[in-house]
Amino acid sequence: MAYTALARKHRSRTFDEVVGQSPIAKTLKAAIDSDRVHHAYLFTGTRGVGKTSMARIFANELNNPDRKDDIGDAIFSGQDTDVIEIDAASNTGVDHTRELIANSAYRPMRGHYKIYIIDEVHMLSMQAFNALLKTMEEPPEHVKFILCTTESHKVPATIQSRCQRFDFRNIPISQIADHLGSVIKAEKFNGDDELVFTLARLGNGSMRDALSLLDRLMASGENTLTMSLLEELLGLPDRSLLSGLIDAIAEGEPAVVLRSTAALLNKGISGEQLFGSLLERFRDLMVLGACGKETDLVELSDNAREEEYSRSQRFDAAGVVHMIALCESVQRAIKSSPAPRALLDACMVRLAMTEKIADVAAFVAGGGNAVKKT
Repeated sequence: MAYTALARKHRSRTFDEVVGQSPIAKTLKAAIDSDRVHHAYLFTGTRGVGKTSMARIFANELNNPDRKDDIGDAIFSGQDTDVIEIDAASNTGVDHTRELIANSAYRPMRGHYKIYIIDEVHMLSMQAFNALLKTMEEPPEHVKFILCTTESHKVPATIQSRCQRFDFRNIPISQIADHLGSVIKAEKFNGDDELVFTLARLGNGSMRDALSLLDRLMASGENTLTMSLLEELLGLPDRSLLSGLIDAIAEGEPAVVLRSTAALLNKGISGEQLFGSLLERFRDLMVLGACGKETDLVELSDNAREEEYSRSQRFDAAGVVHMIALCESVQRAIKSSPAPRALLDACMVRLAMTEKIADVAAFVAGGGNAVKKT
């Protein structure tokens, strides 16, 4: 039997199962219940946030109110006769659009509506959009359009004005993590909270991207999924080594900082990756230090939150802001530098001296009366 990717296998099939887009799901469900279904919809948002899944769910609720399995399976697999899915990226020309319009005149075979789901609609040519516009202006009563796009600004205003628009937001990390945890359990794998939260963060708001990463981990053959396996697979900095580097920076020990940096680089990560990871960690420390341990502006597992909050107390807020600016600046500089390692090491020494430099500045500004931060 062919393997089914997790993003397809665990795809939502009802409005209640949709993750991260509940306001849109509730609105569409209410439109059906109140018989106020518009003839055209525009679903826009970044990749992997549920646009096509929502379109299929909406189509299934419209054409399969009795929830018959055979009809539902056909709709969700893209093989239903009345729910026609079109990939605009592969069918950009006007001829295909004219064929679609001609076929829309025929009534549905078994459902209430003939529903056209046009994915990546922004890829249509201007001639194709113009051909589609006439039908969208005066559509047959049995036709519904659901247009999906990641780049709504490329969809002509004349098309957008005839659609009800729904903007799909990036899915919160906590909700991605909850779903990943249930998928891991359903697939009979084991994974700790830290791994799940890291996968969720790496998804960058996209459930599909997070599930694709989980798929790669599961393909390793290990039944217990660990952080070390993830770091090895994706070439991420070792979290424990990175924590040691940050602790050495807090202590103001340039020699230890340089050795920790070398240990991370010897693991095969690039300078850009190192700075990217440091920026994320410093951002968390800054927010935890400013807002407290319970802030929802930082999404970490319980153990990681406790650990990072304790670490944040070792840094001065202004010092962390300076570190973030310094890392971002050097990260850009090493891309074109003939001596990137020298810049990287110099930056690390500067980071280790940040607290001392801040103390000196405060001492001078205070006329020699400043007390060193403990």
